[in-house]
Amino acid sequence: MDLGKKVKILVLNGPNLNLLGHREPKVYGRWTLEDVISLLSKKADELGVNIIHFQSNHEGELLDKLHSMKDSVSGVIINPGGLTHTSVALRDAIKAIGIPTVEVHLSNIYAREDFRHTSMTAGVCVGQISGFGPFSYILALEGLVNWVLEGKR
Repeated sequence: MDLGKKVKILVLNGPNLNLLGHREPKVYGRWTLEDVISLLSKKADELGVNIIHFQSNHEGELLDKLHSMKDSVSGVIINPGGLTHTSVALRDAIKAIGIPTVEVHLSNIYAREDFRHTSMTAGVCVGQISGFGPFSYILALEGLVNWVLEGKR
């Protein structure tokens, strides 16, 4: 599928994801964030789309990035990290920009501690994928690109 690189997807990673490969490898695996983005970039090339990656440990920076990209991207893949369970502000930003968003998690958040079973952001996303390690991002990209191309927006 060659879309002429017209479809752009923002990949947004939240707090502590910069520590992938080192933080709790039994839960998150040995893949680094750079490994995940490299894998995702290859898939984006195969699909003929562009991805823009941004990671921050600061909620306000994530909000600012979402706001600044609202007229520049066709979709968002977001791993909010721990903000998944706490951030009304992030939920409101996703809803406000009106761009199809898929929430991703490396681990199955529903097989972990009870507090991780509630996502503040999932309700304003078109979908949620969790539990497939770095391939959660691949599934999210494929699904989101199809969503955008099918005009579900």
